[in-house]
Amino acid sequence: MSRKTLNAANLAGLGAEHLAALLIEVSTGSADIKRRLRLELSHAIGPEELGRDVRKRLVALRKARTRVTWRRRRALTADLQTQADMITNRIAPDDGALAFDLLWEFMALAPAIFARVDDSRGEVAAVFDAARARFADIAPLADLSPEPLAQRVWDALHHDTNGALEGITGLLAAQLGAPGLARLRALVQGEIEDLSARQARRMRGILQDIAEAEGDTDAFIAQIPPVDRSRPSVAADIATRLTNAGRADEALSALRNARPGPTTMTPGRAAWDDALIGALIALGRQDEAQHHRWERFTATLDITHLRAHLSALPDFDDIEAEDRARDHVLGFRDLTAAIEFFTSWPDAAGLARLVQSRADELNGDRYELLGPAAELLRDRHPLAATILWRAMIGFALTKARAGRYGHAADHLADCAAADADISDYGALPSHEDYVAQLRQDFSRRRAFWDRLG
Repeated sequence: MSRKTLNAANLAGLGAEHLAALLIEVSTGSADIKRRLRLELSHAIGPEELGRDVRKRLVALRKARTRVTWRRRRALTADLQTQADMITNRIAPDDGALAFDLLWEFMALAPAIFARVDDSRGEVAAVFDAARARFADIAPLADLSPEPLAQRVWDALHHDTNGALEGITGLLAAQLGAPGLARLRALVQGEIEDLSARQARRMRGILQDIAEAEGDTDAFIAQIPPVDRSRPSVAADIATRLTNAGRADEALSALRNARPGPTTMTPGRAAWDDALIGALIALGRQDEAQHHRWERFTATLDITHLRAHLSALPDFDDIEAEDRARDHVLGFRDLTAAIEFFTSWPDAAGLARLVQSRADELNGDRYELLGPAAELLRDRHPLAATILWRAMIGFALTKARAGRYGHAADHLADCAAADADISDYGALPSHEDYVAQLRQDFSRRRAFWDRLG
């Protein structure tokens, strides 16, 4: 490796004094670099000194009111990440209690930060999410009393309008213990009746977190309004919890009360199906679970259901079932779903049969689907691959999609390369005739022909 390569080993070779001079030079005019260097110097002194500097920066960030433009958003995100790293990775190993307090203060910044930055890309939220998760390993390092901690959690959640502390109860469940969880429940229940519907919904979420921490399935379900229990996605969650608690019979009842409609697009349908299968298996009703897997596969071509169905069959029976599945896919009403199935399985032979038998149904606009399918077919099934490439070429030229002409030209080159491996085009025109027809029908698509040279 070259000695000029920019890496830690080569820089260390410059010597401490030279590096120090370089850092002073590069930090000139950069408040961010200077701030980071000061933090490192503070860390060398000890966790208390570093903690003072971090706290000072958190106060400054909390007091700031200036709107953060998109140009400064990256710098703000980096600043927040630096403070979080100092707390969780530098201070925590030496002083858990101080790190816990600082992490709490850091999370309390969230409302002020989100009020002055457009975080549509979720970069700032990701910093807070990662920092919140660290409570799980930092809390055990601090000496926390359950009931005061419960009050602290309640005060924070009560004002957590951005959801920055969502799930904090579960993260601190071990430190809260039974006394702390009971205290937190009492605090929530003492105010929930006087809150707006939106605020009450948030409080029910906290009660669910408490119930989950205590392993109380009934208390968790009790916080779900009856009207919501008829939604398939909600019923699926309830049923899964009941099944895991050894109450699969009750899980089936919950699911029956929220049976999805006939359409496969019903929200929560997939989760409902999974919960039903899980409950049936828990009850030893394997045949019913297998029947439902097959029924859902035939309705949706869901690969997960088919794989589970096949894996539960005896040897050799699975081969026969896979053949039946292939035949079903070949005649499936939704050609797009059928192509996606064969491509994902993967089954190049089945895909080739599908494409050649239903070529007139192809939608050349679906390049994100047809492209990978053609690649799967390229080596062993060149005619089927050519049919897909031609579909995409035809769409681009017919609709005058100039932005796709480059890809269309590449596809035509793929067709030319595959031509040598195709002995019989059947009812389709040969490659030479196909190109001649393109030149006749689309002679004015100069941008396309220019791509071909």
